[in-house]
Amino acid sequence: MYHALQAQKLNLALRIAGSNLTNKARILSKAKYRFNTKTLSYERIELDWKQRLLRFSTFFTASLFVGFLMYLLAAKTIDSPKEKLLKKENSQLKAQYDLLNHRMDQVNQVMADIQRRDDEIYRIIFETDPIPKEIREAGFGGVNRYKKLSGLKNSDLIIESSKKLDKITKQLYIQSKSYDDVYEMAISKEKMLASIPAIQPVANKDLKRMASGYGMRMHPIYKRRKFHTGMDFSAQRGTEIYATGNGKVVHVERSRRGYGNNIVIDHGYGYQTLYAHMQSFDVRRGEEVKRGQIIGYVGNTGTSVAPHLHYEVIKDGKKVNPVNFYFNDLSPEEYEQMIEFSSSQTQSFD
Repeated sequence: MYHALQAQKLNLALRIAGSNLTNKARILSKAKYRFNTKTLSYERIELDWKQRLLRFSTFFTASLFVGFLMYLLAAKTIDSPKEKLLKKENSQLKAQYDLLNHRMDQVNQVMADIQRRDDEIYRIIFETDPIPKEIREAGFGGVNRYKKLSGLKNSDLIIESSKKLDKITKQLYIQSKSYDDVYEMAISKEKMLASIPAIQPVANKDLKRMASGYGMRMHPIYKRRKFHTGMDFSAQRGTEIYATGNGKVVHVERSRRGYGNNIVIDHGYGYQTLYAHMQSFDVRRGEEVKRGQIIGYVGNTGTSVAPHLHYEVIKDGKKVNPVNFYFNDLSPEEYEQMIEFSSSQTQSFD
């Protein structure tokens, strides 16, 4: 019993001693020592307050620098929730602009087709000049309209879309004005159709009065080939002459030379007709006439070798072939026959 008690006390003492040695070792491990060559022993290094402050400052500065570097790296590589949201919105906005540009390209294609129809169909039907390409595609001059849009991340895309939209807007305006003109022309189409020369100037159902056509012909007086600017219809003196379209008599002349007694009717829309070598008139200058109305009678005045009517069609100041303007009173077969007659290299009557 006594020996067991002594053993327990000895064991407790050893544990306390071991604990003390461990604590001293920990204290010694934290302490700094240097070897003194004179005393041949280790001496503990004691730091003064300046050294401690310098060490702390160095550690703190290094920590701040490392932390700043880590922050920059994180800012460059890792997006914040707000940045992620903005990038997503920018991506969606760019996709919408791309879609808008694609749709505007489709609108441009439709606009080009509308413009082509306007120039090549509607305006030809109503015999008016197409709108010049320079007007349809005229740009915007002056100051830079898109300066306020520059400097943004997607400036090129935004400016391109704005230019396309401005171009479409202007083309729509021009096309709208063009359709206003076409509408007005359509309203006056009936009047125009009634005014254009469209019948023969003398009764000629059997086409036997067709004497000479438009083109190079032998002149009956000068006996040399000369360009004949109209068509000759042979007929007896006093045969009725008809206005070939609605219009206004702008010229009435009595003469023994050239065209002899002649009349000029202005039909509007750039058309005029001339009736020459007449015997007498049934209208006066300034009078409004209707298609089919008697305006005078066939004669043999001026440089004419036989009673006939010399008839001319003038379009925009240029004399054209009258054979192209008999579509109101000729069938297709008769029209072919008329062309054949007018093409014959016969001698003219004037």
